[in-house]
Amino acid sequence: MTTRRQALGAIVGAGLAAYATPAFRPAVAAPGPFSPLQRVGGGPVLFPQGSGFESAGVFNPTAVKTAKSTVLIYRAQDRAGTSRIGYAETFDGTTYVRRSTPVLKPEASYERQGGVEDPRIVQIDGTYYMTYTGYNSIENSAQLCMATSRDLIAWERQGVLLPAYRGTWNEVWTKSGAIVPKKINGRWWMYYMGTRGETDQMGLAVSDDLIHWVDATPGPILETRPRMFDSRVVEPGPAPIITDRGILLIYNGADNYLVYSTGWALFDKSDPTKLIERSETPIFAAFKPYERMGQVPNVVFVEGLIVDGDQLTLYYGAADTRIAAATTTLRYSQPK
Repeated sequence: MTTRRQALGAIVGAGLAAYATPAFRPAVAAPGPFSPLQRVGGGPVLFPQGSGFESAGVFNPTAVKTAKSTVLIYRAQDRAGTSRIGYAETFDGTTYVRRSTPVLKPEASYERQGGVEDPRIVQIDGTYYMTYTGYNSIENSAQLCMATSRDLIAWERQGVLLPAYRGTWNEVWTKSGAIVPKKINGRWWMYYMGTRGETDQMGLAVSDDLIHWVDATPGPILETRPRMFDSRVVEPGPAPIITDRGILLIYNGADNYLVYSTGWALFDKSDPTKLIERSETPIFAAFKPYERMGQVPNVVFVEGLIVDGDQLTLYYGAADTRIAAATTTLRYSQPK
């Protein structure tokens, strides 16, 4: 989610905020792999603050469970619209302590005058792999990038993973890399978002070393669906969960009004290209005022996930302005 979506959101935002019909309070049916999601506490866990790098918005966090705490690595935006990556830590799930400076800021050419956005992290063999969007506003390019770290604070750039404006099927931008946290058939797999025509769809990339990636298929593996909650955008959320039934991926969908809600898809655990099932209705949708009003109205965007047995905590961006959390129970078993 970057400048392009904000611009589109502004076009429809005023009408959406005031137009309280069922289209903007989507019905939530049986959630399949999940029990009904419950919001944590009385509201967001992090708000914009101050006049610096997180003055306009803090949103779209990834979440990491360490030995002592839960760490949120999140997109922070200043009032000029530049995004950086912030860091907050909680020891009790209630109080969050932030670092006063970002852990990643735009410095590379592919991040020029735009920023670093929407991180997702997996830990593999003691190294944290963070996918993020590098946005260059001069060239109008958003590209899926990677940085690595051993401590979540000092990050080393690994460059652009999937360049914009080219690929086996992608025509415009690349974003939102959700890496499957274990090898399948001896290789690493990553679900990501690309653009075909007027819609943002989900593709799959493959790697031998987690650094160099190529498209695994000649086209998208999870497409948008007309007249549904994901008719305009299908975008990966946090890293998938490996279950006994398959690879379970939480994703973010948007309709033609750019109302964002949450769905899920299940892929074959021995063939990440093979879709088994996907949600017909959202499992989570913008309802609270802090989700319906903000920089981009009517948005819940899940990027962070903490798995504690069958208990899941999802961290999400609310209206591209704040960070909130929700909990659910996973109904599928996980391999021991």
